[in-house]
Amino acid sequence: MATSTVEDYLKAILLEEHRDPDSLVTTGRIAAAIHVAPGTATSMVKALADSSLVTYEPYSGVRLTDAGRQLATHVLRRHRLVELFLVKVLAMDWSEVHDEAERLEHAISENLLERIDDMLGHPAVDPHGDPIPDASGQVEEPDLPSLAGCPLDQPYQVARVRDQTPQFLRLVEKRGLKPGSRLVIEERDAAADLIELRLEEAGKTVGRLSLGFRAAGKILVEPVEEAE
Repeated sequence: MATSTVEDYLKAILLEEHRDPDSLVTTGRIAAAIHVAPGTATSMVKALADSSLVTYEPYSGVRLTDAGRQLATHVLRRHRLVELFLVKVLAMDWSEVHDEAERLEHAISENLLERIDDMLGHPAVDPHGDPIPDASGQVEEPDLPSLAGCPLDQPYQVARVRDQTPQFLRLVEKRGLKPGSRLVIEERDAAADLIELRLEEAGKTVGRLSLGFRAAGKILVEPVEEAE
């Protein structure tokens, strides 16, 4: 059975692969994700390679093997189902569940995990809009635009929040931009670092707000089909 440290590394590599599928994951990126020194990450990567969980190219980076990806995807499934359970069933704030899920993902049994999945109705996404891998390990990673880059004057729905630090999630909630929120981007001003949004409910304007480009780039959206 893999240790919690091995699972943490594999999950971190998987998430980095999702962000840039065409490149090897450098040990520097892994170290930053795990919050360890680069040398520590390099030593662990070599151990993972010896266990055939990753392929390692010195000075270039790593890629998960099929076995490593299967294990990493299962850890990710545990994490995101636990997050949703904590929010939906235990009514925890969505800005607090990440750290709890980091601990519980290593301890939860397969039987309990599947009971949670059944109770939640086999959900597709977690509270932040991140896709939940299914029981077979398949996960859809849709290519979604961010508020910083999608066209103006079209209806969108917030689909995913990439920055899951408590501070940013509280900001998103305060601004009314949680997943499911509907909006229209009215204006972008790169020189002023300003994006003007109009929030909508049932086709009616319920508020307006401004965001900087950096914050807007962390909020992914999907188009809304307008009723004819």
